[in-house]
Amino acid sequence: MTEAAELPPAPEQAREVFGDRFEDAVRYAELLAEAGVQRGLIGPREVPRLWERHLLNCAVLSEVVPEGVTVCDVGSGAGLPGIPLALVRDDIKITLLEPLLRRTNFLTEVVELLGLDHVTVVRGRAEEVMGKLPAVHVVTARAVAPLDRLAAWGIPLLRPYGEMLALKGDTAEEELKSAATALSKLGAVETSILHVGEGIVDPLSTVVRVEVGESPGGVRFAAKRAKAARTGRTRRRR
Repeated sequence: MTEAAELPPAPEQAREVFGDRFEDAVRYAELLAEAGVQRGLIGPREVPRLWERHLLNCAVLSEVVPEGVTVCDVGSGAGLPGIPLALVRDDIKITLLEPLLRRTNFLTEVVELLGLDHVTVVRGRAEEVMGKLPAVHVVTARAVAPLDRLAAWGIPLLRPYGEMLALKGDTAEEELKSAATALSKLGAVETSILHVGEGIVDPLSTVVRVEVGESPGGVRFAAKRAKAARTGRTRRRR
């Protein structure tokens, strides 16, 4: 049996980023390194770089999330970027959306243990919850799927004039170009690539921002949303 990798001490940048929630961030890192690995939510090789590559890389997304908004973290997995974002920002309400039961069980345990009252865990796929969950200002995602597919899942969950913030790597620019037609059909009106985490992470975290107009998801998803809303009203009357 391979010996479990050891979680390194938290870097000084973590104290700066997480502030009063630093101890909670340490506990979350420990949970990822222990239960997260045991349950197959992250690979054991990721443990030595949990802080730099995962927690801090995700936490700096907060630099581009507006104040007081609602957020849906699509395909949240082990809680990245949703949990680090929640630890940094208690002014926003976050839904962690994840289809797999073993992952939602883990997320629920983390949320309860860390006392994240502004975080809700929902089990389901994005295409299943559209119209059932309240539309949000911001959709976040990390390493879930290629941008065109991710946008098809995430953008329909947005309120009019909302935005999707996707953490991407070196392929961000290429993905954005390839997805241009799909994004336009989904109601995107502006796209950009942002680099965040100056002085915190090296390399900087790359974020693809997709801003939508008055019809998130385009015409096709407007019809789906309307149908889901009608179904919801019918069920409530019963």
